[in-house]
Amino acid sequence: MAGGVKDRIAPHNEDAERAVLGGLMLDEDAIATAIAYLRPADFYSNANRRVCEAIFNLYNRGIKADILTVVEELRTAGELDAAGGEAYVASLTTVVPTIANSEYYAQIVQDGSVRRSLIRIAGKTASEAYDESRNSRLILEEAQQHLFDLTDARQTLSYRSVKEIIPKTIDILEKLKGSGREYTGIPSGFDELDRMTSGFQAAELIIIGARPSVGKTALALSMAANITLARNSLGQKMERRIPAAFFTLEMPDQALMMRLLAAEAGVSSNALRTGYYTASDLHKLVDAAGRLYEAPLFLVDMPNLKLLDLRAQARRLRAQEKVEIIFIDYLTLISSENSQLPRHEQVAEISRSLKSLARELNIPIVALSQISRDVEKRNSSGSARPVLADLRESGSIEQDADLVLFLHRDRKAEKNEAGHSAPGETDIPTDLIVAKQRNGPTGQVQILFRSRYAHYVSMEKSAPP
Repeated sequence: MAGGVKDRIAPHNEDAERAVLGGLMLDEDAIATAIAYLRPADFYSNANRRVCEAIFNLYNRGIKADILTVVEELRTAGELDAAGGEAYVASLTTVVPTIANSEYYAQIVQDGSVRRSLIRIAGKTASEAYDESRNSRLILEEAQQHLFDLTDARQTLSYRSVKEIIPKTIDILEKLKGSGREYTGIPSGFDELDRMTSGFQAAELIIIGARPSVGKTALALSMAANITLARNSLGQKMERRIPAAFFTLEMPDQALMMRLLAAEAGVSSNALRTGYYTASDLHKLVDAAGRLYEAPLFLVDMPNLKLLDLRAQARRLRAQEKVEIIFIDYLTLISSENSQLPRHEQVAEISRSLKSLARELNIPIVALSQISRDVEKRNSSGSARPVLADLRESGSIEQDADLVLFLHRDRKAEKNEAGHSAPGETDIPTDLIVAKQRNGPTGQVQILFRSRYAHYVSMEKSAPP
């Protein structure tokens, strides 16, 4: 059909392409600027693409690009005829209006390349959408990933002098001092940990690992409550309520809410489950519910959660609810779309995807993870401490994570402590080990697990919540 999509010429600007190449041969300094915007594949014309490749190859070898060197480079590579011949290369230097506009011409060429890439992505997505044998959610995820990759690849390289950076940095430091903020990231509410990490940082993947029944979920819920209620684990007020999402793959959202209410009200979680609580307890629960009602905390109850669903829901929460941190309970329960892969490869894919998602949304993602039985085999008394190699099912978790925290308790000491307390009312000292921190120190802090409330607090807190 005349005027239809098939009749359209792909976006490009032949004059700008030729002007860029001519400018690169006339002004060596223009090449460094062009590289910030362009690659040979960004040129629509095959001839121009080959000329650009020859210029960049010469630049990489420290040879100045001009008509003679570019022609010789193309001839040596057997590409001179495909590049339009010697006369075409020579003509490029005559069509440059002014070399002062080389950066602007490069931007025009880049814009055409981006538009063609968008057309390719849209066309591929449309074609696959007609194929009913393809999973629609997988098509959607691939389209989103292609767009993210395109955006990521188009981050323009730039530099600034310290003269430009220092004044802005001083301004930031002055504002931080005036605001009283101690941390550059999102504080977990556990002051010792936050001092070591400066809070959970944007675009980072944080892993919390432990053996079963040590309290991974309890720690994550304690952190989520601290973050969304704007307080630390001692009950002291923090700067602001921070919206957070909690993906629960292991227990229903109502069970999580009961644990949050028990911890917030200071009522035994066992009493809540069995119904054996007093009128005074009920009053505390109502007060706690009022406080939690105002918390910007979003629970996502999705058993058998697929990676595609998680990414889609995370994007939605970030866009619509302005969520600034996501918790996932827990990583190895996420299902890969490709169930035919060996499990360790599926976990590797999930780990990489979560790290990519953290970067895309520019928020920290905190994922809980089981650790292997090897930590117990190393010491039958249960006092062996977990190490990075104990992360279960895939070494890629260790590689992708920016921060790895382990929960550890001496099982023997835990049993002795429990023997002196009423059933279910033990306060258990627990080591929170910073096993890896990409941009900071490693070490450990000690926190207290209040088993009566299934809740963690700092060691300094001695009174019930």
